[in-house]
Amino acid sequence: IAYVSDAGTPAVSDPGARLVAACAAARIRVLPLPGASSVTTALSASGLAGDGHFVFAGFLPSKAGERQSAVDALAQEPRAVVLLEAPHRIAALADALARLGERPVTVGRELTKQFEQITTLPCADLPAWLAADAQRQRGEFALVLHPAPVSGDDADTERVLRLLLAELPTKSAVKLAAEITGAPRNALYEQALRWRQHDA
Repeated sequence: IAYVSDAGTPAVSDPGARLVAACAAARIRVLPLPGASSVTTALSASGLAGDGHFVFAGFLPSKAGERQSAVDALAQEPRAVVLLEAPHRIAALADALARLGERPVTVGRELTKQFEQITTLPCADLPAWLAADAQRQRGEFALVLHPAPVSGDDADTERVLRLLLAELPTKSAVKLAAEITGAPRNALYEQALRWRQHDA
């Protein structure tokens, strides 16, 4: 499958993220073509399909305590977060991100280069994934921390979103659910897509 867009980087500034998410769900490898930035390249291959808003956090602090504080602060961020990391620090970042549990993270390693690797997995699984193959800790990294999902404990938010999804297209349902509940739109959209894929 080849996807080309005249609206900027595919899957960042157009609806192509839905196609990327469907490919990922079908275990079809996604290969972004070289671009000017690892940030947009990573975003385009992440499968995120929200409103396009993201935060660029870059390199987190090198000191363990400061790095963990930064990750804890990002845990509350309702938008996608793009992080960059060097090979000698990726294991430490993975350990810090692991505290975010099931929150998905897309790892882009050596983007647009010969040994490019892109995978999406829960943050909790990232340290073990890196440790499973020494090659996975080589190269430069761009990571996309997906928006925090709507909490399963928030029964009212979940109920509102489910009711609206039963009657409206996803985008409209998410917009209304965000206005009604005050929950982050990106998180609601991610949750809606997970439900739609599960029900398909």
